[in-house]
Amino acid sequence: MTTSTTPEPPATAPLVDLRALVVAVRRRRRFWCCLALIGLLAGTAAAVLLPAPPSAVTTVLVAHQADQPNDPGTLIRTDAALLQTVGIAGAALKSLGSAEKPADLLPDYTALGLTNNLLQITVKGSTEAEAVARAKALAEAFVADHVRRINETADAEAKSLLDQRDRMQAELNQVNKDIGDTPQQSGAKTSAQLEALYASRAELTSRIADFGRRAGEAHLGTPRLIAGTQIVDAPHAVKVSRKKTAATDAAIGAVLGLVVGLTVAAVGAVVADRPVLRRDVAENLGASVLAELRPVPRRTVGRWQRARTRAARERLTTTLARTVRGSAEPVSLLDLGSARTTVAVALDLAAALKEQGPVVVVDGLPGRQLAKLRPGPEGPTVVRGDQAADRPDGPVGPDEPAGSDGPDGSDGTRRIGVGSVAPGTAWTDLRHLGTRTVLVVRAGRSSAAWLHTVARQLADQRIPVIGVVLVDPDPRDRTDGTLWDGPHPVTRGRFEWPSRRSGPGRRRTGLTTTWTARVPDSDQEVR
Repeated sequence: MTTSTTPEPPATAPLVDLRALVVAVRRRRRFWCCLALIGLLAGTAAAVLLPAPPSAVTTVLVAHQADQPNDPGTLIRTDAALLQTVGIAGAALKSLGSAEKPADLLPDYTALGLTNNLLQITVKGSTEAEAVARAKALAEAFVADHVRRINETADAEAKSLLDQRDRMQAELNQVNKDIGDTPQQSGAKTSAQLEALYASRAELTSRIADFGRRAGEAHLGTPRLIAGTQIVDAPHAVKVSRKKTAATDAAIGAVLGLVVGLTVAAVGAVVADRPVLRRDVAENLGASVLAELRPVPRRTVGRWQRARTRAARERLTTTLARTVRGSAEPVSLLDLGSARTTVAVALDLAAALKEQGPVVVVDGLPGRQLAKLRPGPEGPTVVRGDQAADRPDGPVGPDEPAGSDGPDGSDGTRRIGVGSVAPGTAWTDLRHLGTRTVLVVRAGRSSAAWLHTVARQLADQRIPVIGVVLVDPDPRDRTDGTLWDGPHPVTRGRFEWPSRRSGPGRRRTGLTTTWTARVPDSDQEVR
């Protein structure tokens, strides 16, 4: 019986990995903390070097004819807009006797509606006295303008009503004339005409009386509105605390700097695409993470190290020493973004292997960081990469492995190559440092594209990667850095040197990889 199964579609990777983004932004905390500090200092400096000019404030009570309890504030906002006009500014300057242009005064004051009937005016000046005088002049100019508009509105309404009354009076006079001209003869037609004229005269008389009454009432509410519009808070200077202003400006600057820093860090992390999590580093390099180390400081290696860091270094040294002793091929350490840590690991590994025989460390790093050292009599021998080729225990070439008497040299000397896979690396020279390698990678230093390039170039040079030492990892990273089913299972295989002949009577060894058998994970894979 055959059971057909439909393969599940592969999971679609998210456009932005939020976990990696948060870790990348957190790793750049120095950057955005510095921007926040710069913003704080800039705000404080602005408050000290650019103090606010003296200002005065006054409050005006404004009465409106159309005031309603449910007014959303439209009327008071209209008054605030009217206050900031050239006409009122010019009237205030005229009362002050100033030759300043009204347009120059407009930026120096603002109006704010506190309630539906309270208007607050804030004015700046070169001195407190000038600011108070300007505030008083503007308030008086606004009150005068408001009263004038109220009177003009009442006069216009009364005039309109009186004009309507006069028009109705003219029509009434015409109706009275028509009544007088109608012959006083009996008849149905004449009676109907007189009845219509009398009705029209009564209606016109009533309307004339109504218009006259309304015209008289047009000015009744004006005194109330005029009396209700007044200055309720006399102009006075505003006392400003410099400490409070400096603290406020500093807080605003710090928040703005922090927001800008976080934004730049997040955008930079997305654009740069530099793996930080151990899971991403392992997937891009195609090798599992063996250990994690803190970066070696600029001071002398080994001093002032934390106990946890020293323990991690010791565990890594033990693991690498066991791997090198059990390998029939030379092993190299290739750096990517953390040369000091690579040098420290290489020296620790050489010290651990020196107990079983002489060790030579081949320096292939840019700048010759290892070759510049002056090791003591008990330290390992450090040679440059070009000098190692002239030694009898010279490095292994791509077609000429080490002698058969030892894993690295004919006289039993072990060789540890130290190189770099940074941009600009001569890929064909890496095999001279070792035919197996351990990558020392600093998290967040190289892009995903370059990690892919490193993995591809090492595969082209037939250099298997034993594992990855991740430097400066995120302490909160909980992802898995082990490739259980990765693209490079060669690192879990067993390497042998089968003999082959090249020339008469000479035996050479070549790299043959014996792949490990993969255990199926489910019944579906078994089928």
